[in-house]
Amino acid sequence: MDIGELYDVYKEYPSIQTDTRKLNKKDIFFALKGPNFDGNEFAQKAIDNGAAYAVIDEKKFEIAGKTFLVENVLTALQDLAKHHRQQLAIPFIAITGSNGKTTTKELIHAVLSTTFQTYTTEGNLNNHIGVPLTILKIKGDAEMAVIEMGANHIGEIASYCRIALPSHGLITNCGKAHLEGFGGEDGVRKAKGELFDHLRTLTHGYAFVMWDYDYLQEMSKGISGVIKYGTRSDAQLIGVAKKSDPFLEVEIIQGLDEKNIKTQLVGDYNLPNVLAAVTVAKFFKVAETRLRAAIENYVPSNSRSQLVHKGSNKIIMDAYNANPSSMRLAIDNFSRMPGDRVLILGSMAELGNESQKEHTLLVDQIKNHTWKAVALVGSEFEKINHPFHQFKNSVQAKEWFVQQNFENASILVKGSRSMEMEKAL
Repeated sequence: MDIGELYDVYKEYPSIQTDTRKLNKKDIFFALKGPNFDGNEFAQKAIDNGAAYAVIDEKKFEIAGKTFLVENVLTALQDLAKHHRQQLAIPFIAITGSNGKTTTKELIHAVLSTTFQTYTTEGNLNNHIGVPLTILKIKGDAEMAVIEMGANHIGEIASYCRIALPSHGLITNCGKAHLEGFGGEDGVRKAKGELFDHLRTLTHGYAFVMWDYDYLQEMSKGISGVIKYGTRSDAQLIGVAKKSDPFLEVEIIQGLDEKNIKTQLVGDYNLPNVLAAVTVAKFFKVAETRLRAAIENYVPSNSRSQLVHKGSNKIIMDAYNANPSSMRLAIDNFSRMPGDRVLILGSMAELGNESQKEHTLLVDQIKNHTWKAVALVGSEFEKINHPFHQFKNSVQAKEWFVQQNFENASILVKGSRSMEMEKAL
């Protein structure tokens, strides 16, 4: 069917759903397929539950006057999102990177929302389904859009750029994440760099670049507008971590009139995320008082550098995700905190052939510091000879944790999402 025809229906019913359990009346249901389900089979249920229409790709599930038959439902969803994007003459800021992209996205959304009607990715809906769904939630009153893009293989970011058509972009960093899919660190840079490749094709494309990272300097060459931030003297906005015990306080050396920003983010590894938000806000002429208030009032959630008080203990919940780069930064920052420190770490996923090497390096790093206690969780740590507590899963770690009766301790909980490390508490 013609995408214009489907778009006319979308304009009348501008709410998309891919899960009948979350369906509201007058939604358009897109019958996506997965490894263990076929959304076409739920088309009738969606209509019975009040959906305005269902988009399907198998003729036998047609319902007269209520379904749109397309060649591929996922492609139709992505094409519809691209068509909607093309009607929106506003800045689209795309964010990708190995670490910190969700926190950076949330901070940028916070500062821009003080001045503009800003839409952004909800949670981490940053994949081939989440990106188009995010775009299709953007209404006509939008003045800004902030789109997070995740990836675990080469070509993925490029495909999202063809849908979102970003005018501005930011790569937080290129670290050791999803090495199994990327084939190594060079693959990570190639994949994340697809965002800058897109911006390079635009007459007026803008990249916000963390100037401390030489590889990002190189990757951003040829883009018409490069806005530099970091700790180096040749950046346009310069800032440093003034202290982090545990909350990060940032001193802006160049680029703001008022120098200090007190955040509610744990760890000086959040410095680039804060500087990115300040840089984007300044570029779009957000008032300094507004951008500072937005950053200082932002409280992380969803187990991302989140500080939790339990009794006399301070717990840093950073259990949403983990890779070698983010693990090393978190442990290094945590090792500098005063008092009794307890580490509860889960295995890192998607590292392929590098997994044992990276877990061994992590154990070596842990050995270089003094801890009240260390608990390592998961099969990857079991393969390494180490002197620390070892548990198969987070449930076993929880049993150990409860028995310890820690008091006045600082506790870091971190691991890949698959480890469900939040259960350790």
